[in-house]
Amino acid sequence: LREWLEANGYAVYSSGLRRSELASVGILEAKRGHTLGNLTMALFYAADLADRLEREIIPALRAGFVVLTDRYLYSLIARSVVRGVNANWIRSVMGFALVPDAIFYLRSDLDSLIPRVLSTRPFDYWESGMDFLGYSDYYTSFVAYQKRMLAAFDELGREYGFRDIDASQSIHQVFRALRDCVVEVVSELKT
Repeated sequence: LREWLEANGYAVYSSGLRRSELASVGILEAKRGHTLGNLTMALFYAADLADRLEREIIPALRAGFVVLTDRYLYSLIARSVVRGVNANWIRSVMGFALVPDAIFYLRSDLDSLIPRVLSTRPFDYWESGMDFLGYSDYYTSFVAYQKRMLAAFDELGREYGFRDIDASQSIHQVFRALRDCVVEVVSELKT
């Protein structure tokens, strides 16, 4: 998407979860050692987002860039709520975040998600909820965790007006759908 936008004359900046200079290494170390509780991890991820907003996203927006963010605050909210963090508290913590012009949710059902994940990597400890669900195998934990995440995203989507894109389609079809939606949002930026 970024390459397509740039090829069509847009200045683009992309950002994503755990990419801030301030917090990314610390988050990875904390996850590696399993040393922090859910509230502390939520605050760590909030610090990551706050740093990226201050140092990267807001300056890029001021300079006229299209900013694409992968897993913005809604993923942080969903991840925290699924792990038992109070929904009102985490929303309050994330209250500093900018409201995006559009939120595109690449929606996938579990039957499509599992092979897509396994085609690129094994199940991840954290994306399988192994840190809190108590299952002894990755597959069972992944299914249970992702069901909870999908339900959390459904709720957030209703609340914040996510625009759904069917991610069970081919990569090319998903790209075309996403591209068409993004063009609606950024078309007035192009001179």
